[in-house]
Amino acid sequence: MPTSERVAWPSTLIGTPTVSVIEQAIERQRLSHSLLLHGDDNDTLVLVALAIADRLLNTDESTGHFAPETHPDCFALRPAGKSRQIGAEPTRELIGKVQVSASVSRRKVAIIHECDRMNTAAANIFLKTLEEPPAHTTLLMLTTRPYALLPTIRSRVLQFRFPSATNAINHEGLQPWLEDYQHWLGRLSDGVGGKRDVADHIFTLYGLVARFTSILDTATLTAWKIEKEKLPPDLENDEQVAIETGLANGIRQRIFGELEHATRAFAIPRLKRGDEDTRRAHVAAIEALEHNVGLLRVNLNQAAALENFLLSSLRIWVKR
Repeated sequence: MPTSERVAWPSTLIGTPTVSVIEQAIERQRLSHSLLLHGDDNDTLVLVALAIADRLLNTDESTGHFAPETHPDCFALRPAGKSRQIGAEPTRELIGKVQVSASVSRRKVAIIHECDRMNTAAANIFLKTLEEPPAHTTLLMLTTRPYALLPTIRSRVLQFRFPSATNAINHEGLQPWLEDYQHWLGRLSDGVGGKRDVADHIFTLYGLVARFTSILDTATLTAWKIEKEKLPPDLENDEQVAIETGLANGIRQRIFGELEHATRAFAIPRLKRGDEDTRRAHVAAIEALEHNVGLLRVNLNQAAALENFLLSSLRIWVKR
C-alpha cells in the first residue's frame, strides 16, 4: 500500500524514536503480539492505535484495503454504559472474534479502548488471552492509567508511552478565563487588606468556578457533535454513552492541564527573581491541583474539584 495512503501518525510524533521503533518492528514483522499504549491523552492513543492497525492490516498481501475503523479484521472493545466498564461478556465476544481466521488480511488487530476500565472478571479473562495469544493477532491496549491494570497484565505486554499530540482546547472563553485566574493569583500575592478584600477574592473565586463549568460544558458539546459523526453506524447506545463520557473526561483533564500551565506561567517570573515565597506557594499549588485532579477519577464533580483547588490557592498564595 502506498505510503501516501497510510493513516498518518499524529504530526508531533512523526520521526520520534518510539514511532521509529514501532515502524521498524512492523516492517520486519517483529512487532509484539500485545502492546500497551499509554499517555496523558486518550485521543492521541487512539490516533496511534489506528496508525499501527493500518500498517498491520493494509499490506501488499491483503485482498482488500479498508480504513482501520471499518476493517473486517479490526475489532474494538470499549467501555459501555454510564459506569463505563468493560465487562466479562463483551471481552469474551472480542476474544471469540480474534480466534477466527482473518478475512482479507494476514493479521487481525484488536483495539481495547480504556483497558483500565475492565472489571475484575474481564481482566482475568483477558489475561488468559495474553498468556496464550491467538495466532497472527495484535492486541492494542489503550489507557491513560496504566498502573490501574493488573500487574500480571502489565508484565505481559510491551509498553509505549506517548505524549499528548492534540491541540489545546479551542474555546474562545478559555484564554480570558486563564488570564483572569492569573490576575486573581497576582492580587492574592499582593496580600489581603481586610474583610472586604477577602470577600472580593471569594466572590471572584466562585465566579471562576461558574465560568469554568460553562466553558467545559460548551467545549464538550461541540467536541461530541464532531465525534459523533465519526462513529460507526452500528455502535450500541451504551457504547456511545461511554464514548461521550470518556470524551468529556478527556476535555476536563486537558482544561485542568491548561490550569496547571497557567499557574506555572504566573509563577515563573517571580521564581526568576528568587522569590522564595513564590517557590513554596507554587509547589503547594501544583500539589493541590494534582490532588484534586486525582479526585476527579473517583467521580468528584469538576466544579467541586476546581472549588477545592481555588480555596486551597486562596490559603496558599496569601501566606506571605
